[in-house]
Amino acid sequence: MINPYHLPQHLIKETIWRIKNNANNIFLTFDDGPNPSTTPYILDVLDQNDIKATFFCIGKNVERHPALFDDIILRGHAVGNHTYSHLKGWRCSNEEYINDINLAAEYIQGKLFRPPYGQMKLSQIKLLRDHYKIFFWSVLSWDFNESLSAKTCVKRVVPKTRSGDIIVFHDSSKAFERLQGALPIAIKKLQNKEFNFCLIK
Repeated sequence: MINPYHLPQHLIKETIWRIKNNANNIFLTFDDGPNPSTTPYILDVLDQNDIKATFFCIGKNVERHPALFDDIILRGHAVGNHTYSHLKGWRCSNEEYINDINLAAEYIQGKLFRPPYGQMKLSQIKLLRDHYKIFFWSVLSWDFNESLSAKTCVKRVVPKTRSGDIIVFHDSSKAFERLQGALPIAIKKLQNKEFNFCLIK
């Protein structure tokens, strides 16, 4: 994973880790969907709490589940490109990586991009920077880690969140046990702290 403090300054400016603001706004995001086992649950929780989020979707999942993808958009959420095949940028040639992103773009319109695993080469950032806003994150729930409990995921999110933070949960079957236990609690605790949940644009 790229550490922002190890990036050259001009490239830090071209990748987004937080969105500074004075309005106590935070940005809830979900990676890896859409997934019929998890996406409907997430959308219902968001509706119940009257908040919007940003979904970084895998192209092949959108191709398999177009109605779910459409439902994300119809319910007022934002979407971004998370590659077609969930590639690790460090393990790919630039050509393979860019081609995979372009394939995903046939199903996911827009200018938001997040690299799977938070892994991409500096050369890939340079190739994408004129075409996408590249988003990483500042708070990670670790809900994909099967050795953790939902309670631990909440503790990894709520105490660490500050205004401007970009929070990541996962719209995947692997993460669902922790997501189901952690997401509603984390949302309520963050709302009690008077955070506003906003879309990434």
